[in-house]
Amino acid sequence: MKVQNKIIYVLIVIFVSYTLLYSGFIYYSISNYAFTDFYKRLEIRAITTAKSQLEHESDVNIIKELRQEYLEELQDEEIRIFPLEGKRNLPLDHDISNYKVSFLEEVLAEGKANYNDNKTYYYGTVYTSTSNKDYLVIVSAENYFITHHILYLRNLLFTSLVIALIIILVVSIMFSRRIIKPINDIIDKVKEISSDNLYLRLSTPKENDDTISKLAQTFNDMLNRLETSFETQKNFISNASHELNTPLTSIIGEADVTLSKIRKPEEYIISLQTILEDAEKLNKKTKALLLLAQTGFDGKGQRFKKLRIDQLILDVIDTCEKINPSNKVCLDFSLLPEHPELLKVNANEALLHLAISNIILNGCKYSDGKPVHVALGVADKEIILIIKDDGIGIPKEEIKYIYDPYFRASNTKNYEGYGIGLPLARNIVKIHKGDLQVSSEANKGTTVKINLAVYGTQLNK
Repeated sequence: MKVQNKIIYVLIVIFVSYTLLYSGFIYYSISNYAFTDFYKRLEIRAITTAKSQLEHESDVNIIKELRQEYLEELQDEEIRIFPLEGKRNLPLDHDISNYKVSFLEEVLAEGKANYNDNKTYYYGTVYTSTSNKDYLVIVSAENYFITHHILYLRNLLFTSLVIALIIILVVSIMFSRRIIKPINDIIDKVKEISSDNLYLRLSTPKENDDTISKLAQTFNDMLNRLETSFETQKNFISNASHELNTPLTSIIGEADVTLSKIRKPEEYIISLQTILEDAEKLNKKTKALLLLAQTGFDGKGQRFKKLRIDQLILDVIDTCEKINPSNKVCLDFSLLPEHPELLKVNANEALLHLAISNIILNGCKYSDGKPVHVALGVADKEIILIIKDDGIGIPKEEIKYIYDPYFRASNTKNYEGYGIGLPLARNIVKIHKGDLQVSSEANKGTTVKINLAVYGTQLNK
């Protein structure tokens, strides 16, 4: 069954059930009130009639006037007064046999009683006059309210129920279409998206924060990841094949030329040295490639532990100075928190060490001996690491390619490198559920900002 039809059926069942219960309650309440009210009317007529016929003349005229002015005559109204003998014994009157014996006995026993026979309603009471004589007063009349008004009410409720059912049906269809329309729009849009046009996105109103908008935004986030993955894969395969093919071609070409004829031992040594250099380059690129591929995992395969980020940075700086003693790194710990627990992260020490050292070494390499500034601080349970250099920077039009494997900016031709450090660092930071941002300007330097969650908050992300 379609979701739209389910919504329509559910709404109809809910509203119809409510309407039936509400109508039934109204019908029962009014019917019950009609019976009580009509018996009350009969009681008033019985008392006023008895007073007007059995009391003194001065009171009788007043009662008659009140009755004529305020009490309308009921349909088929009949009032009978029977004198009682002794201790309220039934009178010897042949007309008394027209009433139920149980009704008469209840009147004599309780002082009043009522019953109905089809459309005619009866009310009886014992009236004691001022002369201490007892009389049996019986009033009967047709309950016009039950026979006419209740029937009209029943027809009205039935008609209202039919009209309400039609309105509910129309509203349910419109309501279900309004709910289903955004979902159908999402389905139609998703059908248009394939591997050839992953740049397409679903529309998400900014001011709307309902479930449909969140669904569209979640799908857009997934498309962002897929598009990034596809583009990274394309660039990775293209660049990797080129970077690996170049040293392989050089090695094969050098070997072919050397073996093409008999040569002197010195020439063989020179050729082997050339092959060895190209093989070392190939080895380094292959290791970097495998390391980058390893950081593409979701983090479940790596071992994480609790460690202090300030201590890790000190180890990284020590490593950088050992690699190249001429490197200059200025450390700023002035923004460290008082509580040491805020400096702890859940991390893979080797990978995070590799990511930070790559960024610092890049800063040192492209700064030509100028100092690289490293600052560490904590804000809102988030560790912030800033690495800033005053080097050659990155051209504005090329900064969008910095995360492509093996990409190197056009102004780095005089510097050694493989274009693997920054993509590697970003992947490692992502594994740690952090964020890496790069801002740069040509000939003015580069700033790298890394955000990592404090231990405990990071596990809940």
